Formats: sequence, C-alpha cells, structure tokens
Amino acid sequence: MTQSASHVPIGFAMGVTHRKLSALFQQRLAAHGITPEQWSALNQIDQAQGLIQKDIADRTGKDKPTTTRILDLLEKKGLIYKKPGERDRRCFVVYSTELGQKTIRETTPIEDSVTADVKQCISDEEYDMMMDMLMRIQRRIAGKLSSVVSEDD
Repeated sequence: MTQSASHVPIGFAMGVTHRKLSALFQQRLAAHGITPEQWSALNQIDQAQGLIQKDIADRTGKDKPTTTRILDLLEKKGLIYKKPGERDRRCFVVYSTELGQKTIRETTPIEDSVTADVKQCISDEEYDMMMDMLMRIQRRIAGKLSSVVSEDD
C-alpha cells in the first residue's frame, strides 16, 4: 500500500530523498576516495581558504565533533592543512592543499551531475521553487531551534 504525497510526513520524505541523493553522490565519488560529507567540507574550505572549524561546521550543517572527525580524515588524506589561529592559538584555520584543490576541480562535475539528474524530473522553474522553499524551511526551523535554546537558558 502506498501513501499519497500529502500523507507522508515531511521529515520522512526529506530524509529519504537526502539519503538517496547522498548515496548516488557517494557512489559517483567512490573512485576519488572521498565521501559526500568530506566533499562538502573540502568544498567549503576550498571556496574560502582560512576558515575556522566553527565556520566549516556552520557551512556544512554538521556538529563540532563530526566536523573534527571529517577534518582529521581530510588532513590524513593530504587534502587540507591546519594552521594555528593568529588571534586565538587554541583554534586553527584550515586551508586546502594542492591535492585538495585538484580533488575539488575533478569532483565538482560529479556533484553537478547529481543536480542534473534531479533536474531531469522537474522543470527549471520547479527546481528554483523547490530550492527557494527548502531555504525558507531551513531558516524557519533554524529560528525555531534558536528560540528553543533561548527558552532553555
């Protein structure tokens, strides 16, 4: 028995879609020895050299322990390097290495291919509308999460 789209909980539908997109991306990235989570962090680092860990976590939507694990793996693979922060020696700034930059150049078309696959089943207008709605949902939920934290303080 299948449920109509209007009866499927939104979190469930978004979660299943995310897992399927992530699995497709992971399958296509496998030859490069990098996961979608690692790719996301490396891409953010490559776009804005010198980010601190908190910024990377915020930009990728990951918590601090997960971000630490990802950065450690990227560093072991020689894709990034860390330098102590100039103002705060307890934190470090992160840069992509030449190998990291090469990896992003080679794998960005793979990420683009996943987007292209999505666009095969919806129009450009629907895609733009979907992205707008997803951003509004993210902002709305982020605001709700912030107010819950504030209320608990």
